Amino acid sequence: GLKEKLLAALRGGLKTVLIPKENEKDLADIPANVKRNLEIIPVDMIDQALEYTLTAKPTPIEKVEAKDVEAMPQPQADDRRSGLTRH
Repeated sequence: GLKEKLLAALRGGLKTVLIPKENEKDLADIPANVKRNLEIIPVDMIDQALEYTLTAKPTPIEKVEAKDVEAMPQPQADDRRSGLTRH
């Protein structure tokens, strides 16, 4: 549970941990020394977690339509160079 994960984080030398907002109620069961030595941040959505964990906002990649991509030929099972093995 949450208690074990927070204890492991503390033993591992972490200073800040993110927990699901819905687990915030479980903090009542966590020893005071663990809460005192960790910055525990409850988050609702993955977007919030990413704000804390990423050093820079990701740059979106250009969307490529499937029709714009050339199909690659499929390797044949009999072709030893393909690495495929027929069973």
